[in-house]
Amino acid sequence: MIGICSYGTYVPIYRIKIDEIARVWGEDCDAIKNGLGIYEKSVPDEDEDATTIAVEAAREAVSRVKIDPKEIGAIFVGSESHPYAVKPTSTIVGEALGVGNNYFTADLEFACKAGTAAMQICYAMVKAEMIKFGLAIGTDTAQAKPGDALEYSAAAGGAAFLIGKDPIAEIEATYSYTSDTPDFWRRELQPYPSHGGRFTGEPAYFRHIVNAAKGLMEKFGYSSKDFKYAVFHQPNAKFPLKVAKMLGFGGEQTSQSLLVSVIGNTYSASSLIGLCAVLDVAEPDERILLVSFGSGAGSDAFSIRVTDRIIDFPREPKVWDKVSKKIYIDYALYLKHRGKIRI
Repeated sequence: MIGICSYGTYVPIYRIKIDEIARVWGEDCDAIKNGLGIYEKSVPDEDEDATTIAVEAAREAVSRVKIDPKEIGAIFVGSESHPYAVKPTSTIVGEALGVGNNYFTADLEFACKAGTAAMQICYAMVKAEMIKFGLAIGTDTAQAKPGDALEYSAAAGGAAFLIGKDPIAEIEATYSYTSDTPDFWRRELQPYPSHGGRFTGEPAYFRHIVNAAKGLMEKFGYSSKDFKYAVFHQPNAKFPLKVAKMLGFGGEQTSQSLLVSVIGNTYSASSLIGLCAVLDVAEPDERILLVSFGSGAGSDAFSIRVTDRIIDFPREPKVWDKVSKKIYIDYALYLKHRGKIRI
């Protein structure tokens, strides 16, 4: 069996309430909260970026299992907010972990699904016996133009997965659905992304997640009843609930993973932090459907089966306990934290 041997997460402690953002721009905060299903979002500290978040998540993943970091043969970091335009994030993570010098590495970018792409690559390399363990990370400090609709959801967080043999959760199958759908983009040297408004829902988000999930289930003989949990990318709280209903999943299958209401959209880490929250409570032989989404556009679907090794795995602190610890800031501090005030 090959799959997830360990996992780790990191979400900045700072939060800003949607009411505070709406107050500054004179918007109807109740309408925004009802429309998005988001009430507050995470904000990175001034000294936090996608790299520091990746390091923290990776350190937790490695610390939960007794392995020598030099056994990690590959590190892939998925993000759309790498701090350097030309210099890898993954090498900084490797150095911080003490992985050594003999490992495969690359930074990945595919909007919000680059982290699941990293999981697929690590899985394939372990299966091909090129490496013993691979580290797949999704991390972001999402950008949003002040006053734009994205400002209410764009957040920060990271998740890391150690992929190898004898896992706590076996990756049984994976399936991807991809097309050239320009629903969201950011050109070189532009500080903030552009988006196609409602176009980001259909034909972008719903088309790709539905086809990836259906493709996986049809190819490998699953139905929605085979999964105890379902985890979908969370740009807001409405989209994952709607797509779950479209695919035949109920609220009891999605509630454990739905963190977006309290931390916002963490982009490359969004579905992955949700998966970690599920692994915090999952029991042996329970099956999890994971489906990411990245604008541009594509979705990666996974069937993940929890194994007996989860029983002895140290799952504290749990994701929901972590995100409950927070410090609220006002809009002025938010601008300072995000580097939006130019001196």
